[in-house]
Amino acid sequence: MRGYGTGKDDYLARLRRVEGQVRGLQRMVEADEYCIDVLTQIAAATKALQAVSLGLLDAHLKHCVADALAQGGESADEKVREASEAIARLVKS
Repeated sequence: MRGYGTGKDDYLARLRRVEGQVRGLQRMVEADEYCIDVLTQIAAATKALQAVSLGLLDAHLKHCVADALAQGGESADEKVREASEAIARLVKS
């Protein structure tokens, strides 16, 4: 079963804030703001996206992977593989 459970509204709120941060970054670059200030704001937006990623990963492990493991079989192996690949992508970013 897919879905974000009770955290969906929180994820959407966080993503809207990130969207606002990115628009602010665009304005900063357009206004030729000091490079270090722009980099600081990029770091903040990156951390916000990482927080969303970790929340989604946590929910995925607790629900999707746990349910698949309880059922066993190929579905469980697939969910674990997907989670491992997602973690690898997050670590690389």
